[in-house]
Amino acid sequence: MTLKRRREGPSGAFRPAIDPSSAAPLPRQLYLSLRNAIAGGRLTTGQRLPSTRLASMEWRISRGVIAEAYEILIAEGFAVARHGSGTYVASSIPDGVARDDRSAGEGGHPIRRSVSSAATTILTHGPSLEPQKALPFVTGRIAHDDRTARLLNRIGARHMNYAFEGYGDIQGEKALRAAISAHLAVSRGVRCTAEQVFITAGTQQALDLAFRVLMTPGDTAVVEDPCYPPARQCLALNGINVVGLPVDRDGINIDKLMAGGMRPPSIFYVTPSNQYPVGSVLSLARRLGLLAYAEENDCWIVEDDYDSEFRYEGHPIASLHGLDKANRVLYTGTFSKALLPSLRIGYLVVPADLVSVFRAVRPAVDRCPATFQQRVIADFLDEGYFPAHLRRLRERLRASRDMLVGFLTDRVAEHVEVLLPDQGINLTVKSTGTWSDDTTVSSAALERGVVVMPLSRMNVASTDKSRLLLGFSALSEQEADMGTRLLAEVFRNKEFVDS
Repeated sequence: MTLKRRREGPSGAFRPAIDPSSAAPLPRQLYLSLRNAIAGGRLTTGQRLPSTRLASMEWRISRGVIAEAYEILIAEGFAVARHGSGTYVASSIPDGVARDDRSAGEGGHPIRRSVSSAATTILTHGPSLEPQKALPFVTGRIAHDDRTARLLNRIGARHMNYAFEGYGDIQGEKALRAAISAHLAVSRGVRCTAEQVFITAGTQQALDLAFRVLMTPGDTAVVEDPCYPPARQCLALNGINVVGLPVDRDGINIDKLMAGGMRPPSIFYVTPSNQYPVGSVLSLARRLGLLAYAEENDCWIVEDDYDSEFRYEGHPIASLHGLDKANRVLYTGTFSKALLPSLRIGYLVVPADLVSVFRAVRPAVDRCPATFQQRVIADFLDEGYFPAHLRRLRERLRASRDMLVGFLTDRVAEHVEVLLPDQGINLTVKSTGTWSDDTTVSSAALERGVVVMPLSRMNVASTDKSRLLLGFSALSEQEADMGTRLLAEVFRNKEFVDS
């Protein structure tokens, strides 16, 4: 049987404008070049973009870079992915995009512009954090709960009249801070008062505030390796030197520090209850060792407890803050996973003797948190709806996790070992030895419409490229079925499997 060869479209003759000397990362340069060509009409609607294989040969750029640029184009509406066919220029350009890009010079080459060294560091390191489409296994999706949605809408109607209100409290609404303090005492063993709680726009602002107050540019922070990318980028933006320590099944390993091989850092940033992205839990022995080291060497610890509500097996792991007797731990959490990311409500618990310092700095970063969302969540907690919501959500997420593990075991067990998580909304798979480059597998999967995130993009010093991250929150059975079938196709392609 003669197979019909897919014809190459006009876009095959396109050559992107890439400046090797530019500080901008290659995916960003390629994305901008393609976007400008689409906005300027050089690539027309409906045209098929070259496959990553062909583009890599013609443009002399790695397939991983091309796949990341295509992913951004798709996320922003400039292109669409068609399963089994390829990536195409979208039928219409997103509103507000001009036909010329004034940031580009003649021939599409980017004009050099002066930016801070910290911004350059963020541009040139780490994965893209552009929004992702709702494809199978994408991380960060939120499971919708109809009952909770109705409750939040009803509560929100109480707090709509703001005609006579001015700025709110620097730390946030007292009612919400008190409700959070009570919730943390019961669920996480965090010992604090409402006066120690600062309401923030999600975890990211809490981290930024903590790093600004506790550290001076040039200081050193120790992080887990691999590390949550936005936290590492926040440290870079604040001029902080980052040192990564390896993570194993018992969490971050500080043996090198305790043996005297490194100078004590100013701060540790850790996710001890569910390490992001690996999913390991910091053992009790290491928790106590880290706390003792911080006390002895005058270090701060920022504990990011981003998804502690979703514990599926056994009792919840004790927070570092609850074990801390020397007041060296600052604790941060969020409602983005448990309720809605769009509410932008997180919180930071600080030592009592630092409250005045944080109050002084907070207005320079953000005058006060948005009051409306705070009052809605405060009522939701105070009226006792949160525990029932979490029970429903936990059972739904547990079912999604088990369903995904079952599909992966049935279809790709030859190629991946599933690391079953006891907590959280993501799981990690590790190569069984049939493949060795997570970015290549990720790019091939994305071409088929599946998102599996390569952990190597989150490495600090590690060279491990054998792990992938899959999200299972809001994952339907249809998506899990289709996604694992497509992932199996990727591994059946010998190009992506080691011989």
